[in-house]
Amino acid sequence: MSEPVVAEAVVAPEADEKTVGEKKAGETKADADGGGPADGHADTGDDAGDAHAAPGTSRRFPTVTQDTARPEGGGRAAPGDAPAPARQWPLLTVLGATGLGLLIVGLAPFEQSFRVGTILIGVALITGAILRRIMPSVGMLAVRSRFTDMVTYGLLGVAIVMLSLMTQPDPWLEIPFLEDVVHSTVP
Repeated sequence: MSEPVVAEAVVAPEADEKTVGEKKAGETKADADGGGPADGHADTGDDAGDAHAAPGTSRRFPTVTQDTARPEGGGRAAPGDAPAPARQWPLLTVLGATGLGLLIVGLAPFEQSFRVGTILIGVALITGAILRRIMPSVGMLAVRSRFTDMVTYGLLGVAIVMLSLMTQPDPWLEIPFLEDVVHSTVP
């Protein structure tokens, strides 16, 4: 069996619409200038003479990241024609509740304000975890993958709520084995 012959078109330099200094999409500056790979080194590996690679392109990863991937569910939480605050309502809800909790703790308007404020901060984080789970798009509340965000927000929220409930003096929640652990470690 004979292999099919593949003809390559040869383009004259004047037919090339690219001017000096312009780059094609995905092409590094060194490739656009005809200098080979962007790092200035010639390809010396096994694929240096690879016939499948397009001429003037490098198979190496770019030295500078061009873009980052949006987290899963990181799209707008409202239509694009809505004002910016409306598009980010999940994040603003969590930040607003956290800010209110910090304000209550800072101003101390009543006896147990430190406890109520920190519970509000923990509930805000738990709300963030719930929003991340049930909403398809949560805007800037999406930082990592959906699972990682839910676990991070949820565990931090539960830990803050539990610690604020067990804060001395007069804890609202007493867990007996934790008292034994504290008494056995602190003389």
